[in-house]
Amino acid sequence: MSIEPAWRKPLAATALAILALLLLFARDARDMGSLWWNISTYQHCLYVLPIIAWLIWLRRGEVAQTTPAAWPPGLALVLGAALVWLIGEAGGVAIVRHIGLVGMIQASVIAILGPAVARAVLFPLFYLVFLVPFGDEFTGPMQTLTAKMTMGLLHLTGVPATIDGVFITTRAGWFEVAEACAGVKFLVAMVAYGALAANVCFRSPLRRTLFMIAAIVVPVLANGVRAWGTIYAAESIGVEAATGFDHIVYGWVFFAVVMLLIMGAAWPFFDRRIGENWLGGKVFPAWRPVAPVLLVAPLAVAAAAVPVVWDNWAARAGRMALPAPVDLPVVKGWTRVGDRPSPPWTPRFDGADHRLFGRYGNSAGQRVDVGVALYGWQSHGREIVAFGQGAADPSGHWAWAANLPPLAIGHVERIMGPEKAEREAATFWFVGGTAMQGRAAVKLATLKARLTGSDQSAATLIVSAQGKGAHDALVAFLHDMGDPQPRVAAMLAQAKGR
Repeated sequence: MSIEPAWRKPLAATALAILALLLLFARDARDMGSLWWNISTYQHCLYVLPIIAWLIWLRRGEVAQTTPAAWPPGLALVLGAALVWLIGEAGGVAIVRHIGLVGMIQASVIAILGPAVARAVLFPLFYLVFLVPFGDEFTGPMQTLTAKMTMGLLHLTGVPATIDGVFITTRAGWFEVAEACAGVKFLVAMVAYGALAANVCFRSPLRRTLFMIAAIVVPVLANGVRAWGTIYAAESIGVEAATGFDHIVYGWVFFAVVMLLIMGAAWPFFDRRIGENWLGGKVFPAWRPVAPVLLVAPLAVAAAAVPVVWDNWAARAGRMALPAPVDLPVVKGWTRVGDRPSPPWTPRFDGADHRLFGRYGNSAGQRVDVGVALYGWQSHGREIVAFGQGAADPSGHWAWAANLPPLAIGHVERIMGPEKAEREAATFWFVGGTAMQGRAAVKLATLKARLTGSDQSAATLIVSAQGKGAHDALVAFLHDMGDPQPRVAAMLAQAKGR
């Protein structure tokens, strides 16, 4: 199939612009590709580009009736998407960077090929959003929701059970609604599939909306049933047999069965006929260009590069070196002790310039473990708030169980370890020596520091205790330590050599 002369330069310019964007943001493109390939939650993203090619092929007749023409106002969209990337880069939020990159590609297509072509391929262009690896953000809430649904079903079916966060205990054993059991992988894949099916199978906006609601709600409910079924089966056939069967069914059969049930229920309501015109017979008038496509394409790349240049300057301006040695603070009434926690526990601090860990004890026999991480600046791979950072390392032996009421400005959580070991951990975050109240505040303060070139130094303080008296030990230590902000600020000043 030959390419019409009117399309040759615009298509070549679009391809070169997208290639330039991928090279300019190579780190983010590489990170996204690595997530698609290596993380099962995101492997549905590998099918997105072939699906988009198929969707455009279905619309080839309608697209051929349009005329590509450069649209300079689209450059504002490119710049807007680049600013989204800058916010993600400065705030240390990978998903925002990825959204920005995909948005720049979408906006470049609109700017170079024009609004008429963009309207003709509107859904395929929109479907690019499913290249963004998202879903981990919902893992904690989905774990909690699944655990609560499971408990409700266990009570309805007469199975005695107790719940502690995301851990459920029955006569058959102790079960964790782990991250892999939260159903996020299933949910994000169904959202992507549901959006595709809604567009391909329906014309009515109402039917599309109802189908998308079903594609979200049904997998969530089904995952609760699956988790309940695993525990219920353990009561009947034993834990090993039940969990082994669950992994096989969930991995190979469950997703397909639920998807077929949703499609089967929706089948009688499909209102798009095979071979029907995708654009409803609409003809989009061509945009009269005021600038040649060979000018708009490089301008699109230049607009995307503006935030990159700004970020490189601002990020370097606010970096602080932490060359001097530093030690954990002295706390009145507490001394450093040599015994180690059992089972072993160490918080995770990726990329920190200084990692300190020690154990304190007092005359009452209480023990607390303290971890401190100091950063001269934050960037990709060295962030105080990021997946896996903090008290419960996903690659370790401790797992998040539940959030608890805060202590002062500290975020408190319960984590569970081997042999039902239980800990409480209070986490405090600091940016530029100032205490932050919550993860969102950390991201906003980091964003401000990165954009303005101000002090980017940051720190995390985690105080943790184990066993039945854990909470009392935490309260006692934090009381005797006093306000953690001047303590951490002093440690940062010491590390800076001041």
